[in-house]
Amino acid sequence: MNIFCLGFGYSAQRFATLFGEDYFIAGSVRTEEKAAALHRQGFQAFVFDGQTITAECLNALRQADALIVSIPPGEGSDGHAALVEALAGKGRLKSILYYSTIGVYGDRDGAWVTENDPATPMQPRSIRRYEAELNWQKTGTMLGATTAILRLAGIYGPGQNAIEHMRSGSARRIVKPGQVFNRIHVDDIARITRAALEQPRDGAIYNVTDDEPAPPQDVITYAAKLLKMEPPPEVNWRDAGLSPMGLSFYEENKRVSNALIRAIFGDDILLYPTYREGLKSFL
Repeated sequence: MNIFCLGFGYSAQRFATLFGEDYFIAGSVRTEEKAAALHRQGFQAFVFDGQTITAECLNALRQADALIVSIPPGEGSDGHAALVEALAGKGRLKSILYYSTIGVYGDRDGAWVTENDPATPMQPRSIRRYEAELNWQKTGTMLGATTAILRLAGIYGPGQNAIEHMRSGSARRIVKPGQVFNRIHVDDIARITRAALEQPRDGAIYNVTDDEPAPPQDVITYAAKLLKMEPPPEVNWRDAGLSPMGLSFYEENKRVSNALIRAIFGDDILLYPTYREGLKSFL
C-alpha cells in the first residue's frame, strides 16, 4: 500500500518510522527547508502549501492508495480544493484518514463521551477542526474514497512527555480541582492508524485515547516518582500564568471513551493503556 501523509508532522513521522517497512510512505511539508531536513532523516517529503502542488508531489499523491491528513486548520489552505482538482479521475486513492481532536466534543463537565455523542466544539480551533472533519468527508465522497475521522487526545511520546519535562526542570503541577484529561501515546496513534487503514470503514469516527482520563498533576507526580525526584509544587491553574491557549484547555473537562477502538481493533490495540505504562517506556 502506498500512503501519503498530508502534513508530515510528529504523529505521521512516527507512523512512518514504525511501519515504513510495511508500506511505501511519503508526505508533504510547507517549506523546502523542512523537506530537506526530512530527506536527511530518510523520509520521502515533498513541498505542498495547500494550494500549489509541485510535479513531484503530484506524482506521489497520484500513486497513493491512502491519505493521512494532519494539517491543522488555520494554517492557510489544508488542500481540499487542490486535491480534488489534482486527483479527480486521475489517482488511485481508496481511503482517507483525518487526524482531528477530542476537542470537538467541547466541555462535558467531566462526563463520559463516546463517538455517538454529538460534536459541540467551544473553542475556535475546535470549531475549525469539526468543519475540517466535514470537509474531508465531502472530499472523500468527491474522490470516491472511504473517509474515517480519528479524534486524538493529548499526544505524548519520545521527546514530548512528563519524564523529559522533569529532567529538564520545565515540569509544572497545575491544579484545577476535578479537572481530567485523556492522553494518547504517539505509538498507539500509529497502531490505530494502521488498523484503520487495514480495515477501512466509510464515515467511521474513532476516539483515539487512553483508558484513564487523569488530572494533569498526577502525571507529573508519577513521573517524579519514577525518576526518584521531588515533584514541583502545585500551582492553581488561575495563578499559573497560562497563555490563552493553555487556559482554554482547562475550560473544558470530559472523559473520552475508547471502547469503540477496542471493540473494532481488538482489546490489545493499545501498547500504553494509561500514562503509567507510557511514562515507564521513557526511562
